[in-house]
Amino acid sequence: MHSRGWRNHRSVTEFILLGFSRNPRTNWILFFLFLYLFTVLGNGLIVTLIRVDARLHTPMYFFLSILSLLDLSYATTMVPQMLIHLVSKKRTISYVGCLVQMYIFLTVGITETWIFAAMAYDRYVAICYPLHYGVQMSQTLCITLVVSSTLCGLICALVYTVFAMNLPCCGPNEINHFFCKILAVLKLACADTFLSDQVDFILGFILLLIPLSLILASYIHIFMSILRIHSTQGWMKAFSTCASNITVVTMFCIPCMVMYMRPGSESSPEDDKKVALFYNVISAFLNPIIYSFQNKDVKKAFLKLIGMIEDTH
Repeated sequence: MHSRGWRNHRSVTEFILLGFSRNPRTNWILFFLFLYLFTVLGNGLIVTLIRVDARLHTPMYFFLSILSLLDLSYATTMVPQMLIHLVSKKRTISYVGCLVQMYIFLTVGITETWIFAAMAYDRYVAICYPLHYGVQMSQTLCITLVVSSTLCGLICALVYTVFAMNLPCCGPNEINHFFCKILAVLKLACADTFLSDQVDFILGFILLLIPLSLILASYIHIFMSILRIHSTQGWMKAFSTCASNITVVTMFCIPCMVMYMRPGSESSPEDDKKVALFYNVISAFLNPIIYSFQNKDVKKAFLKLIGMIEDTH
């Protein structure tokens, strides 16, 4: 039985991505091209500014640069392929290509949730223990948090991917999505996916619940510290340092909870596409805009880069 399942599974050499088939092709080409170009430019600019401006060589901006690189990975994993499919009308993706796309997507997504937790902890230390910030948020700790987040993403994504692709797929090979999303691929399995659905639900719950709990705990302590500040100016300054993080975390985590913290059998393909489009593509496009508008240091670094202000250091 097991060998027959693998034989059926291996008979599928490519998948067809249905994408947004009901919408005008030209509109989607322009939409995705616009999003991708500005996502690359925006996140690339954030990484460049943090790299070249010494005033941005702090833990907060180090984590922000990692977040921008992850957003670039998100967009590059999906959008160019969507544009090719829209232009050529050929919407196939190889079995190996689908596997790689699924793995990269999951790795980036899981890593990003832990980076958000690291950013929340950084703000917690900065606001609640400002005198100890330089000692507690050392370079070693920051690198350790990024490496451990990446390892968690790599390992958990491997478990997800192997578990999903180990199921027999006898046909049809049409994925009702615009990329190889794990829940959409599972719908093609010609075996009982109840166990797989439950594993996805439990893993998704754990991988979201733990970092979200850490984020929530950090911001609860932050708000309690802010409330003890008597100066209105001090209160506004403390809150402004967290506003961007809270906005970005909310845009990413709430759609993720809607997507992954429910059994696959209860999901609607069309709704999944809309939610996935928002937290994978649109949020990656909006993140650099949010951080640019909310952050004076980033604005100053940009003006310095284009020569509109002189370096005072």
